[in-house]
Amino acid sequence: MNEEHENNGNKKIDEIKELGTSLPEKHKKRDDIQVITIIGQIEGHNAQPPQTKTTKYEHMIPQLVELEQNENIKGILFLLNTVGGDVEAGLAISEMIRSLSKPTVSLVIGGGHSIGVPLATASDFSFISPSATMIIHPIRMNGLVIGVPQTFKYFEKMQDRINDFIIRTSNIKLEILKNLMMETNDLLNDMGTILIGKDAVKCGLINEVGGVKEALKKLKELIESKKIKS
Repeated sequence: MNEEHENNGNKKIDEIKELGTSLPEKHKKRDDIQVITIIGQIEGHNAQPPQTKTTKYEHMIPQLVELEQNENIKGILFLLNTVGGDVEAGLAISEMIRSLSKPTVSLVIGGGHSIGVPLATASDFSFISPSATMIIHPIRMNGLVIGVPQTFKYFEKMQDRINDFIIRTSNIKLEILKNLMMETNDLLNDMGTILIGKDAVKCGLINEVGGVKEALKKLKELIESKKIKS
């Protein structure tokens, strides 16, 4: 019995190291809300240096599938503090979050920058803490870029995909979103806008300003509402 308990403890430690949280155990009575953290840099096909805090999409995708299938989990709270990262990986995770049948709430607690914006709006309802920030800017690419019209067309299509997702999952208007992206007075040597707390709510990007208490309260309301509809 002690050996089994020790193995379970080691398993949970490994899950926390790899995923930032522990997965729900099957066939065990437990809380019906699962908390998922999206922190640091969104890591895609290219691995980041070991000292960089990352959210790995190869971990997030099976984790989300597991939560969708787990009958014990009734709702999911996403806590975000991310600087952005790989566009394809971030958008893939965002689409998966949006496609979950279980109620979801997101809370931006530090930052939700770049591709972190669609990750924040992907949930059924979104919160941002008063001091948290979100940076909206056009996509950019590091490394070798071939200077041909097809490259710029590719950038444009990728930006359109991100814009379409944000518009579909928030209350912001496309014109306002584009204006925020093209702003030149907010960021030093860059293009874009910094939104702090209530500014993100005012423009329609995030639903409400709040913290953990408000986010959990809203998630429980969504869970109860789904039970009544069922």
